[in-house]
Order: sequence, then C-alpha cells, then structure tokens
Amino acid sequence: MLTEVLLLIAIGLLVILLIVSLRKGRVNPVAFENLVSSAMGKLGIDRKIGEISTIASDIQQNYRNLDRMLRVPAERGAFGEIALEKILADSLPSDMFGIRERIFDGKTPDAHIKSTAGIICIDSKFPLDNFRKMIEASDTEKEGFKKQFIKDVEGHLEKIKGDYVHPESGSADFAFAFIPSEGIYYFLTTEAYDMLMDYARKGVQVVSPLTLAYKIELVRAGVHAKKLSEEAVRVKNDIIKISKAFEDVDKTWKIFYETHLRQAWNKAEDINAAYKRLHEEFDRVVRLSEVEGEEQKKPNL
Repeated sequence: MLTEVLLLIAIGLLVILLIVSLRKGRVNPVAFENLVSSAMGKLGIDRKIGEISTIASDIQQNYRNLDRMLRVPAERGAFGEIALEKILADSLPSDMFGIRERIFDGKTPDAHIKSTAGIICIDSKFPLDNFRKMIEASDTEKEGFKKQFIKDVEGHLEKIKGDYVHPESGSADFAFAFIPSEGIYYFLTTEAYDMLMDYARKGVQVVSPLTLAYKIELVRAGVHAKKLSEEAVRVKNDIIKISKAFEDVDKTWKIFYETHLRQAWNKAEDINAAYKRLHEEFDRVVRLSEVEGEEQKKPNL
C-alpha cells in the first residue's frame, strides 16, 4: 500500500513538472532526467522498486521450484505428505493420528486417524501428470489429457478402496484421498462429480486441504462425544456401586439398631430402673440409720 502511494505521488510530481516545463516552452532532457532521478531518490521510490523486483524474483524462483517438484512424482508425493501432516498436527492431538505407520494387513497409509468408526486411512499420492499435461496442452489436445487424468484418478481411488477400506480388519468403512490443491479438487468436483460421488458411496472420499480440515473437526467431535458418553457410563456405574454399598450399610445398620442397639437400650432402661430402686432403697436405709443414731444419742430421763 505504501509503495502504491509513493508511486502515485511520483507520477503526480512528474506530470506537474512536465506541464510546467511545457508551459515555459523548453524541456531540457538532461535536467528533466536529473530532476526525476532526484525526486525518486528523495522519496525512496528507487529503493522500493528494487525491493519489489527482488520479491518478484523470489516468487518466480519459488514458483519454478514448486513446478519442478510437482513434475517429479516422488517430490510431489513428499509435498502432499508434508501438507497432510501439517493439517493433522494442527487439528488433532498426537494420540489421535499417525504418519506412515503400519496398521493392518501390512498396509502403511500416508497417514491415519483414530476415530469412533475405526481407523481412517489417508492417501496423499495423487496422479497429476496428465493434469499438468492438460494445463500445458493446446486446445485440441486438452480433452484427451483431461479424460486420461480422470481415468488415472479413478484407478487411484479404486486402489485406495482395495488397500484401506477393510472394516473387518479395524478400519473405518471409508478412507480419504487427499489432494494438496484446491484448484485440482475444484476441477474434479466440476468435471468428474458423478465419479467422486460413486466412490464416496464405495468408501473413498476425495478431500482437499479445506475439506479435510472440516472432516477432521467432525471426527474429533465424534471422539469427544464418545469420551463423554464413556465418562457418563463410568459415573453411572460408580453411582450404582455406591448405591449398592449404601444398601448394604443400611441393611447392616437396621439389623444393628433393631436387634442390638434397641435391645441394649431396653436393657439399659431396665438396669437404670433397677439402679434407681436400689438407690432409693439405699437412701431409705441410710435415713433410717441416721434416725436411729439420733435416738441413741438422746439422754435417758
């Protein structure tokens, strides 16, 4: 934004200078060039233009590197795996996913997610050679490369289905085919929609970075809901255990109270009554003794 403003200011100044020079009827090319150079230097436009040129060169070089990488299947696969791993690491805890781990029947997907429905396998090796050729081809050749690319995708989805959709071995009843490009994903959804829907019904879902992130959120929500449900079951079982223990204590207390404590209380009442009678009798005897003692102390007349 700042560069655009500076460029507009410079252009405005140049226009003003040119108009003034034309009105005076003389335009000295050398002086005009020096003036323009001085204005650009003071405004820092020459430096900004140099920075823009450097950035543009870097972008161009990065694009070339990416283009070369996508042309080589091994490097293209590595790029897809890196993008996939980044999405999983940003979206899930480490104990919910794995990268290039053997899981069942000796199969090693590029990644997998542990879900409530089983292990969801993810394949990131997508056949893009004919797609690149289609982009670079002339109008007369594009259709042929497009058909071949869609055929390649169909074969790849069939392989994923055969390798990674095995509920009897612990997998989910579906797997993900990851495309690390929103543009290619959009192309397939518009040009091969029926094929994608057919394989989705067979258990292979084609996903892009955005759609994979959305599906991961659904998987995580399902796992969280299951954990809450399991916790609720544990709490319920604990309450049942506590209730059973309370019933046992209540039964024991009733037996103790009705049989032993109440009987002991009744016995205590009997003993207390007998004690009171004995105490009263003792007091009576003591009083009689005191009276007799007083009588004996009186002198005989």
